[in-house]
Amino acid sequence: MLAVKNLVSKSTIYRHSTMLMGTRFEITVVGENPGWATERINDAIFEINRVDKLLSTFGDDSIVNQVNRNAGVAPVKVNGELFRLIDRSLQIAELTYGTFDITYSAGQKTVAGVSYKDVVLNAAEQTVFLIQEGMRISFAANSKGYAADRAKFVLQMSGVSSGVINAGGDMIAWGTQPDSEPWTVAAADPEQADKPYAQLNISNQALATSVNVDAVNTKKNITAISNKGFALSAIKSVTIVSPTAELADAMAAPVISIGVNAGLYLINRLNQVACVIVDDHDRVYTSKSITL
Repeated sequence: MLAVKNLVSKSTIYRHSTMLMGTRFEITVVGENPGWATERINDAIFEINRVDKLLSTFGDDSIVNQVNRNAGVAPVKVNGELFRLIDRSLQIAELTYGTFDITYSAGQKTVAGVSYKDVVLNAAEQTVFLIQEGMRISFAANSKGYAADRAKFVLQMSGVSSGVINAGGDMIAWGTQPDSEPWTVAAADPEQADKPYAQLNISNQALATSVNVDAVNTKKNITAISNKGFALSAIKSVTIVSPTAELADAMAAPVISIGVNAGLYLINRLNQVACVIVDDHDRVYTSKSITL
């Protein structure tokens, strides 16, 4: 565990980095006692592992696996936590015109037209039913964010008034640094200090970045052609700022899919959500609520 002491305040930044859910999580808490900090960090790790198991598709006792096995057969009763996560996921899918979608077709059988609209929720019975045989659900696109939110909640409930959960670059921060300054992207993750939004204030907010690998790895100008005949710039990366890491995590990739103008229009319609878009010419675009 890394400890960074503030010379003015008695508080210290305690950081611990470990591999969880297939990615590197860095858990940061501000406190005055290293033993207490270690206990709190272990609490966060335990919660992240709990979420990982909840959303896993492996093992006969996996609830998600049971839902998938019963696709086209019968509704499956799930616990309240998973039901609410699926419900929110379907709402985000609707909001993003289906570009975010937790459904897919699996195995040798290709299911035509599978989408989030084929998931039926029964709130009274708390059941989930996948209408088409061979369809599946997965939380690969928002599980890290949800785990970070849950880790933050557990830490706050155990008395951590300031900290950061960094899930492979997707972050949620609360409180302030020991010098009472707000958390910025660079303070929460020094490796992102060269980003155009490095000094963006993320205290009590979450941030997630999605990178368009094709736009980054090629020298060619990856463009689409508009219906008026002119080239549209491809998006290289999108950073979403929102109240929860789950929402930020889920919204980042869809904005890449729908493009700069449509992405900005979508984000500007949402309360407490903002974005920074970098295109394949390194031009930076921001939603109306961000000034860099």
